Amino acid sequence: MPFIPHSPEEVREMLSVIGVQSIEDLFVDIPAEMRPRSFELPPGLSEMQVLAKMEEMAARNRTDVVSFLGGGFYNHHIPAAVDALVSRGEFYTAYTPYQPEASQGTLQAIFEYQTAVCRLLDMDCANASVYDGGSAIFEAMMMAVRATKRRKLVIDEAVSPIWRTMLASYTSNLSLDLVTVPQVDGKSDMAALKAAVDTGCAAVVVQNPNFFGVVEDFTDLFAHAKSQKAASVISVYPVMQSVLKTPGEMGADIAVAEGQSLGQPLSFGGPYLGIMTCTKDMVRQMPGRIVGRTNDTEGRTGYVLTLQAREQHIRRAKATSNICSNQALCALRTLVHLCLLGPEGLIRTAELSMERARYAMERLTAIAGVRPLNTAPFGNEFAVRLPIPAFEAVDRLTARGYVPGFPVGRYYAGMDDVLLVACTEKNSFEQVGILAEMLGGIL
Repeated sequence: MPFIPHSPEEVREMLSVIGVQSIEDLFVDIPAEMRPRSFELPPGLSEMQVLAKMEEMAARNRTDVVSFLGGGFYNHHIPAAVDALVSRGEFYTAYTPYQPEASQGTLQAIFEYQTAVCRLLDMDCANASVYDGGSAIFEAMMMAVRATKRRKLVIDEAVSPIWRTMLASYTSNLSLDLVTVPQVDGKSDMAALKAAVDTGCAAVVVQNPNFFGVVEDFTDLFAHAKSQKAASVISVYPVMQSVLKTPGEMGADIAVAEGQSLGQPLSFGGPYLGIMTCTKDMVRQMPGRIVGRTNDTEGRTGYVLTLQAREQHIRRAKATSNICSNQALCALRTLVHLCLLGPEGLIRTAELSMERARYAMERLTAIAGVRPLNTAPFGNEFAVRLPIPAFEAVDRLTARGYVPGFPVGRYYAGMDDVLLVACTEKNSFEQVGILAEMLGGIL
């Protein structure tokens, strides 16, 4: 029997207030032939049976493999204190801070998060995050469209193809002109990007390190965009920002990131968070929530939501976004993670990951038939060409407990033999050595 919390008397009382005789009368406007005849639901299970079923399904996941996967999502170490702190009830169950007088703790946490990511990316302002890295790029593009009143957007093909697919979906009915500039052997074509950014361009969108792991300096490109009155948008890998030239130093107008690498466990589809920062000139175009710090009439520090140009607060047509939502719990994880590591810890994480990647490049390219895709500088991720299809290498080695990387041919034509390999501080030299021996064995 289904669980119905209301007694027959309560049901009759509610129907009387509504003005109908029975529950069926509520559906009288739906023609009989359009009503469901059956929901085809399986019989109910007991708690014990449900738990056993879920455990059986969870056991199908492979959790014993050694992974060198990257492509925007990375297996970094997360200190145990992150889970311990964020799992506290006052954080874990906190809802949207619409009432600032009752939400000072949540608001302060968001404010501190905004401060931390602004310092990391060297930008002026940040919001309380959006869904993920892809939606952050989309929102950045729309900020540029609103600010410039232009419809053309130039996108580097070396930007994550996963996120570019999202952009194509989000913009399919917005009458925007998305111009994709082809990459060259995994590197950004700077000359072609500059040529595409003209007086009709709203923004140029790039990534650092790019999808292939290549590190670029976009300072000249951003200066050119500024001369054309176009905005500069850059998506970055947060951990690498501790050692690379920052978006602020390059002159970016908007800097975004997928925040998964800062305290979020790997998960199929998230939840993750999209970090969004910008210059002060662009802040009124920024979607989502921004928390500000002020003083009350008695001089006490207080935190409030400010610049709330969301559809909940103003007319829908005037909102900066109709799809944004802050991932406050994920943002809190990022804040706790950054605070626990501190500047030195974050730099050490980046350096260890880069050290492992260089050792992996050395070992893999020593195998006959394996060569680097390019000679450009890279962070903790690089691409190599194999003498066999990368899909085959992934299938054969994954079956043996080692995921060697990401087959780039899934998204890029003519690159079926390209394997994208990522290392983090969790990949040991021994694991890299085993990977090289196993790959050499199948080649």
